Amino acid sequence: MKKKVAFICVHNSCRSQMAEGWAKKLGSDIIEAYSAGTENYPEVKPLAVKVMEEAGVDMGDHKPKLLKDIPAKVDIVITMGCNVDCPYLPCEHREDWGLTDPSGGPIEDFRVTRDLIKEKVENLIERIKKGEI
Repeated sequence: MKKKVAFICVHNSCRSQMAEGWAKKLGSDIIEAYSAGTENYPEVKPLAVKVMEEAGVDMGDHKPKLLKDIPAKVDIVITMGCNVDCPYLPCEHREDWGLTDPSGGPIEDFRVTRDLIKEKVENLIERIKKGEI
């Protein structure tokens, strides 16, 4: 049975979207991936979409979502490190990845964040496969 994983941030416009994209590409056999934010935002950051496309992950149809737009019960909640005060989201496991937001910076900052998120998603997948979470 797949684990439902929610990647949460404030605007759901960059880091949480990248995490959802990686989880769908790398872990679709064991993860049902979602991402959401706690505040409305008009778009996914174009540089986030661009750097993910460079890595072979298509996020062209991704739109920012709110917590109400994803399942109310998930197995794992991952916050991105945006000091977001998440409303209660029932889950079995919760962790914060402490990632710096590249928004407003050069494209290279987005690439660094993309690669860090990929590593973290790969690690998450391994821990799920081993039954650690």
